[in-house]
Amino acid sequence: MSEDLRTERKGQLLAVKDLPTLPTVLEEVSQLLEDPNSSTQQIAKLISRDQVLSAKVLKMVNSPIYGFPGRISTIQHALVLLGFNVIKGLIISTSVFELMTTSMVGLWEHSVGCAMACNAIAREAGFKEPEEYAVAGLLHDLGKVIVALQLPTAKEDIDAVVRQEDVLYLDAEKKVLGFGHDRINAWVADHWNLPVNLKIGISGHHRPVTAQHYPKMACVVHVGDVLIRTLEVGSGGDDLVPRLDPEALALLQLDMNQLDKVLDVMLAEIEGDGLSMGLG
Repeated sequence: MSEDLRTERKGQLLAVKDLPTLPTVLEEVSQLLEDPNSSTQQIAKLISRDQVLSAKVLKMVNSPIYGFPGRISTIQHALVLLGFNVIKGLIISTSVFELMTTSMVGLWEHSVGCAMACNAIAREAGFKEPEEYAVAGLLHDLGKVIVALQLPTAKEDIDAVVRQEDVLYLDAEKKVLGFGHDRINAWVADHWNLPVNLKIGISGHHRPVTAQHYPKMACVVHVGDVLIRTLEVGSGGDDLVPRLDPEALALLQLDMNQLDKVLDVMLAEIEGDGLSMGLG
């Protein structure tokens, strides 16, 4: 595919007027964060002004993904426990939730499942702040939603290639668009000023060990995606399970026995109604 066409497609995908609008509260919060004198209390107050958004964020924070079921009752408490990166990721997730559920059947469940897997993997690997890894898992297929929204005909072509050639969704995207949702994730992450570690998690999960910064974030999302596809939770757009990169496991210093433990944790969480995170 010619570079011109790729550039044109990138332009269409990032046409701002059509991108999911993030709540204005995010911009205001970002400005507050730049002020060293601002407090968690001020930031929490700002987010809490948007009552619908606050309710959705609190619902997600108290879901099994984060391991604080039903214990967080205020945005301020959520901020103290989880940090702003996680809350920002959750605000974005709630903003694209309806688009996810309408653009691809099963994508929200797949994304929630991947978030749970990423949290469990990060904990097993002994990483601090597993919640940030979970947010990357939640947003890892964002690019698929953007294509469905901005280039619906291309989305139909991608689906047709998946059906006819029985290939991974990523390979079908590359055939139709000249790039995959991982590349789109990187553009959108820049466009929305996502923290670098989240950007790497959502844009590097198909080539995790090549990430220059935060390769462990990309590796966790890669492994989480493979595991949740193995369990057939939701749908990433195709019926195949991508190959697990052994180098990603090596970088995370995890072995197959530990992965079995992670799978057991995930199964218990899913059976315990972990996916009932419909935000409607």
